[in-house]
Amino acid sequence: MATREEKIASGLFLGALFPLLKVALNDSPSLRKKFSGVSARVQFVAHDPEGDVGAYLEFTDGALQVKQGVHENPEIAFVFGSVRKMNAMLAGRPALPRIRGLRRLGLLAKVMALLMSLTILMPTARPKDPEKRRLKVKLTIFMMAAALSRFNKLGDEAMAKWTTKQPERIYQFSVGDGSDIAAYLRVKAGKSQAGPGLYAKRRPCVHMRFRSVDDAMPIILNEANMVEAVEKGYLALDGSPEYARDIGSFMLRIQSLIM
Repeated sequence: MATREEKIASGLFLGALFPLLKVALNDSPSLRKKFSGVSARVQFVAHDPEGDVGAYLEFTDGALQVKQGVHENPEIAFVFGSVRKMNAMLAGRPALPRIRGLRRLGLLAKVMALLMSLTILMPTARPKDPEKRRLKVKLTIFMMAAALSRFNKLGDEAMAKWTTKQPERIYQFSVGDGSDIAAYLRVKAGKSQAGPGLYAKRRPCVHMRFRSVDDAMPIILNEANMVEAVEKGYLALDGSPEYARDIGSFMLRIQSLIM
């Protein structure tokens, strides 16, 4: 049976990492071409005595939606014997699933190419190509906001306590002027919501503004901490330093679960 930490980790992978596949697909002309006209469902599921854990990718004429849960009749299914094994594979560690639907080799090859696009998020990935650097930063910013919201929804006690005490507050993350890369976390009375872009209805309680893609890279690659980044001008922190530290602490806890 999966531990509580393993279930939280799987919830972060399925609910915060998988939606990034849609961003990677939309931002890549070659991937969009691969999936042009594709309509299919691809399931990822881990068996557990307390109930199977999973999510599936639903392609409709090339467009992707990520849905939580288990579909009854997917074209392809990646089946894991435990939540721990699924988490291991999604974290980039050795773990082989049983694959149902191998007769759909063409679809499987396309899905594997899409999954491989997220390896750019690995700490060891240090792209030099400007477009790949931009994608790494964009995916990281989007995942930060989504993972924080998901962490709260999954019932982490410390974060639930933190969000419950707050009136409506916006935590904004952006690169440059935010027109290309930005995401936000909205918190109100224990509830949370993440989304792309600049939140327009309320001024942020905290706004973490990276000067550029290249200036964001040292922090993403763990070559500089937030204090060093602010001192060097890579990062500007607008708003409450206390709440910015809280956000940083929660992100470290999330990383410890999924890395």
